[in-house]
Amino acid sequence: MAAFLSLPAWAVEPLTLPRAQALAVARSQQLAANNASIAASREMAVAAGQLPDPVLKLGIDNLPINGPDRLSLSRDFMTMRRIGLSQELPRAQKRQLRAERFEREAERTRAEKQLNIASIERDTALAWIESYYTEQMRELVLRQIDENKLQAQTAESGYGIGRNSQADVFAARAALVMLEDRLTQIDKQGRNASWTLARWIGDDAKRPVSGPPPAWQTSRLDAAPVEEHIQYHPDLIMLRAQIEAAQTEARLAEANKKADWSVEAMYSQRGSAYSNMVSIGVSVPLQWDQKNRQDREVSARLAMVEEARAKYEEMLRQRDAELRNLLNDWRTGKSRVARYREELVPLAKQRSDASLTAYRTGKGDLAATLLARREEVDARMQALTVEMEAVRAWAQLNFLVPEHTSATPRQEKP
Repeated sequence: MAAFLSLPAWAVEPLTLPRAQALAVARSQQLAANNASIAASREMAVAAGQLPDPVLKLGIDNLPINGPDRLSLSRDFMTMRRIGLSQELPRAQKRQLRAERFEREAERTRAEKQLNIASIERDTALAWIESYYTEQMRELVLRQIDENKLQAQTAESGYGIGRNSQADVFAARAALVMLEDRLTQIDKQGRNASWTLARWIGDDAKRPVSGPPPAWQTSRLDAAPVEEHIQYHPDLIMLRAQIEAAQTEARLAEANKKADWSVEAMYSQRGSAYSNMVSIGVSVPLQWDQKNRQDREVSARLAMVEEARAKYEEMLRQRDAELRNLLNDWRTGKSRVARYREELVPLAKQRSDASLTAYRTGKGDLAATLLARREEVDARMQALTVEMEAVRAWAQLNFLVPEHTSATPRQEKP
């Protein structure tokens, strides 16, 4: 169209579906956010596995505030300047579980990233398909407009010599106006599709799309039982990661029933007339009410595990039904496309050609010819619509799971 005329030669190179998807994935800021979140979780996993920082303690004990020794650091035998270090010593199992908690978060975010990739590829494909088929419909209507202009001229000429009636002239003009109105509607759909595609790939959406969509008659998800493919759905992988994260939290809550010790060493300096001192101590939290604190925290974490499992089972049923519906829509769509291509469109064309031949030989009227031509256009438009619906179902099916997802799904721990 006119917008393409102002673009450089390289920019009007047709835009294929794989290229559009690659551009959308590379341009996505959501994936950049996922990568940053994964990096943050990995860094936190390393930090969580370390011992807490030691605490440096400085102070003055027993400083007199009145009397002859007021504010003296050396004359009273009880006055001491002290320096010490304390260190909390969480168990190695706890530190490992705290690190594992962030690793599970990284896995969940990786699954979320795969879900985002699948959504980007699918939504980009749907916008690309809309653009492609809208352009095909536009070309079909433009050809019919050119043909109807000639028919309108023929009707007016025939009316001048008495072959056609005035009603034939009006019918030809009305058919032309209806086609122009249909073109307006298609142009609106085309602009909407282009703007939707631009949301994913930016200015590259101005390039003409190249089709038809590759390999839409086959799908990698049609080669094996639904149960095998559904395990790779990013939603389910993400929920499995959430189950593992909840299980890690439960194990950490169980580990917290064993208190962490802290050790402390202190050196105290007194006046020159007195001995300096060293102090060593151990601190142990007293979990005197475990049944109402630690045990309840464990119960809460175990309940969260059950919550995550229930959500997984519900999502599994939902995605299983979704995949089966998409497979059914796509397979049904393929058979309908074949029916239109091999039967309905050829029959409509044969009828249109026969009606046109009858009109040219004086055995038919113009109204019947225009009706036959209109029905042929409708059949071709409907064929394109059915094919677009079938290809949309293929896109929703084929990009339900990212193609590069090939690793065996993690199995949840008991």
